[in-house]
Amino acid sequence: MVILGIDIGGAQIKAGMVDEKGAILASRTIPTPADLDSFLPALQEAIRWLVQATALPAGAGVGCKGIINPDSTRIVTLPGALHFLEGLRISDLVGLPMDVPVFADNNARVALAGEMVWGAARGHDNVVMLTLGAGVGGAVIANGQLLRGHSGVAGHLGHLTIDPDGPPCVCGNRGCLETVFSARAIEGEAWAAVHRGCASTLTQLFREQPRLATCRTIFQAASEGDGLSRAIIGKAIHKLGAAIAGLLHVFDPEIVIIGGYVADAGANLLVPLQEEVWKRSRGLLGRDVPLAGQQVADKSGIVGAAGLVMAPRP
Repeated sequence: MVILGIDIGGAQIKAGMVDEKGAILASRTIPTPADLDSFLPALQEAIRWLVQATALPAGAGVGCKGIINPDSTRIVTLPGALHFLEGLRISDLVGLPMDVPVFADNNARVALAGEMVWGAARGHDNVVMLTLGAGVGGAVIANGQLLRGHSGVAGHLGHLTIDPDGPPCVCGNRGCLETVFSARAIEGEAWAAVHRGCASTLTQLFREQPRLATCRTIFQAASEGDGLSRAIIGKAIHKLGAAIAGLLHVFDPEIVIIGGYVADAGANLLVPLQEEVWKRSRGLLGRDVPLAGQQVADKSGIVGAAGLVMAPRP
């Protein structure tokens, strides 16, 4: 049996056939077309190529940003370059035979679906997942089911308010989690410090071009003992830990999964974050909820999307 997984991104569409063990058998990546007239043939041609290279899939899963109705696969809202897809059903876009079921959801829930089937969420009925990247995504499993809420927006954990008077967020609120812990937030702190000429390895390396200091280089500098980098990372982890502790008291999960490319920092992130969360949460919970890195290491989103097909549903 093969399953089709598709990740629709603003820059690229990635599609692949996945087997029952979560291994990608064949894949295609294409630039995301700029309008519907070119989008449909490009996507469907990539899918035809994959079917010819493997077999007709038993089902298809699709991940995409925005708000998607999982029952109809209709894209409710999709701001940005792919706005032209709003109102359309993803099941109609893929062009597969009617007897091939198509499932769709937003990217963070798709990532958690992959973890449910092949990763760190297997065997757990209550899980919180955060995806840490340019922003902060989130998804929740409650009593064995992906939590979607009344209108499909449940799980947007990056928009949990951390500081009601904090920086403006893209969502229209102020002080959301992603304004204080995300690649953009961490990089913004570093860029400002380098621009001011603060004593740091970062200033030595990036004085002329502060914006070349990435989240990865900041974590690296912190691990090597750079004081400024350690202060920036420490402050961000302090706030992320506080947010996760609050989420533990709301959802009472068995495990918290940390994904996204910021989580590539590994122990440099997870160890101090775990300590911060436990310090803040064990009093009421009476237990230490483990934090784990994302186990489905596929960065394309293909495997997670395929997981939608196999994940349990009501």
